[in-house]
Parts: sequence; C-alpha cells; structure tokens
Amino acid sequence: MPNNRAATAPSFTPVDVPRGLSGVVVTDTALGDVRGREGFYHYRQYSAVELAQTRGFEDVWHLLVHGELPDAARGAAFAARTAALRGLPEEVRVALPAIAAATGPLAGLRTALSLLGASLGFRPVYDVDVDRRRADTLAACAAVPTLLTALYRLGRGLEPVEPRDDLPYAANYLYMLTGSEPDPARARAVEQYLISTIDHGFNASTFTARVIASTGADVAACLVGAVGALSGPLHGGAPSRALDTLDAIGTSDRIDSWIRERVLAGDRIMGFGHAVYRTEDPRSRMLRGIARQFGGSLVDFAVEVEHRVEAILAELKPGRELHTNVEFYAGVVMELCGLPREMFTPTFAAARVVGWSANILEQAEDPKIIRPAARYVGPVPPVAVPVAG
Repeated sequence: MPNNRAATAPSFTPVDVPRGLSGVVVTDTALGDVRGREGFYHYRQYSAVELAQTRGFEDVWHLLVHGELPDAARGAAFAARTAALRGLPEEVRVALPAIAAATGPLAGLRTALSLLGASLGFRPVYDVDVDRRRADTLAACAAVPTLLTALYRLGRGLEPVEPRDDLPYAANYLYMLTGSEPDPARARAVEQYLISTIDHGFNASTFTARVIASTGADVAACLVGAVGALSGPLHGGAPSRALDTLDAIGTSDRIDSWIRERVLAGDRIMGFGHAVYRTEDPRSRMLRGIARQFGGSLVDFAVEVEHRVEAILAELKPGRELHTNVEFYAGVVMELCGLPREMFTPTFAAARVVGWSANILEQAEDPKIIRPAARYVGPVPPVAVPVAG
C-alpha cells in the first residue's frame, strides 16, 4: 500500500511561542552563545571578553570567519588582505556626498552598502560557493568603516580621509574619522570595545541578517537588513542615550530624584537591563575597567550613577535583576576616546558587521528558508465584499 501521509498531512503544526521569540531555539550555530544567567558569552570556544583583552580585532575576525585563531603569520596575512579591501569603488565614492546630504551615517550606510554590493558584483549567496561568499563578506566588512567615516565627514563639510593599510582596523577607523593618527591607548580601548560587540547571539539585527540569508539573497542585502534592525533605539541606539541620561542628571545630588521619577513613571532607564543577562553584563564590566583606566570626572559620575540606579531599581522593582548593559559604559569609553555621539551606533555597526557576516555564511549553508507563521486575530472570514457606492 502506498504511503500517502505526505499528501494528506497539514503543512505544519502550529506551535505557540513566547512573544518576541524569547528563549526559542531556531537553529544550531557554531559561532558562539550567550549564557545570560552566568553573565558569560563566547565566540566559538573562547571567552569573548578574554579575546578582547588579549587579541586584536583582525584575529577575532579570522576566528569568526575561518573557525580558528590565526598564528602570527596567518594573522598578518589576513590583516593585510582585509586592509587592502578598505578602498571604495569609484561609483560608490562619487555617490557619497549626495547620501551624506540626505541623511546621517547609519541610515546612509544602508544605501551605500546596496551600491557597494552592486558595484562589486555581489551575487545571491544561493548561486555562489563558500569562497565567493566569504570574499564578499570580507569586502563588505572592510569597506564599512570607510563608508561610515566618509559619510560622517561629508555631512560636516569635510573631505573623507582615505584609509591606510598600515593601521589596524580600529586605529584606521579612528584615523579616517578624525584625520589624525590616534593615541595608542585610545585606539586599543576602541578596539577592545569593537571586539566585545562583534557578535552576541541571535539579537534582532543578527536574526534579520540570517532571515534574509535564508532566502539566498546577496551579502549586501543581508547586511542592509541588519543595519536597518540595528537603527532602532531599542537595539543599537542606546550608547548616546545613556550619556544623555548622565547629562540630564547633571550632578550627584539629583541622581535619586531623577531616577525615581522616571522609574515610577514607567520610563526605561537607557543603559540598564538586558533581554538575556540576569546578572551583570560582562561587556559592561570590561568597559567599566577600561573607563577607570582613563579616569576623570565623567567616569566617577558614571560609576556613582550606576550604583544608585541599581539600588533604586532593586528597591522599586524587587525580584528583577537590572544591571548596566554594554551601552552604558560603551558610551563613556567612546566619549573618552573622542568619538562624536552621532558615531556611537555606527561604531557598533563597524564591529557587528563581522558577526553579521559570519552568521550570513553559516546560514547560507542551510537550504531551509526561515518562514514562521502568525495567528490571525482579525474579523472572521469570509465576509462578502460590499458593493462599491
């Protein structure tokens, strides 16, 4: 007797999941994980914080893309290869002034990445082999800092600064932003921030990149979608807002009253709380340490605000673990390193593009398109369509 189960069974069995897919496992990954109850996250088999403290950005990029940390020779070769990709095609270069005149660096990156992909001939990941996919991601990642800094400078009436292939990723980013070779301590601080934010589980922008990759679209399309998700203030837009909170509080004697008023009003305190961590965010802990190495009144005030906010939140929201997340001290560190606040989230994108790319490469190996279902809750159909008039 023939087996007709495939012909008669429903296409899927609906499964109810938490809002926002919280805690829902949607696939397997070898790239890393976030263990929120432990306050720990990793890239491949290595602690992400330890990598930020001990290795350079290009080494960690190599780890995410190739699956292993390079030795000195391979690390130097990878750094040289990616540095050679920092320049922009002429078609992109000539379009940047118009993009910068219309919008800011992060929004402009969406348009610029689309143009970059077209100029470099990116093809759907479905149609190319893994080597071509990897080459496309390297080209896009290498160009992102050049695009962001050029858009920022053009928006202020300044000429873009050409990339240098003799500087590491973070130092070159700061050089293109300011036009001056950065102080080594500040370049290293920014590099550590960049490494610590390369990847972080299936956050909104990473998941967006993977959904688009599952359709077989090209690398640029996947990255544009991820940038769009990152632009939301609930995802990547909080570092400058956390600093705005410090500015609004102003002085130590205003901390308690300012925080209590906002918490009792139901407002969110930017820089506190995380969707996954139920203990201190390890990225925040590392960045606090970096900030304290610089020292100064801003750092002292940030630490004081952190302590008082956590105490007030514990009092007013008992039973909830609410600590600083990466954005709080990221804003402090970037401010100390001379980055303009408008470039805080773009700087995050300059790091996360590597994580997005690694996820795109991994997703491209899975032939199954990501296509969830929704529960319809509108008027009961079918209803006759009324006659017009």
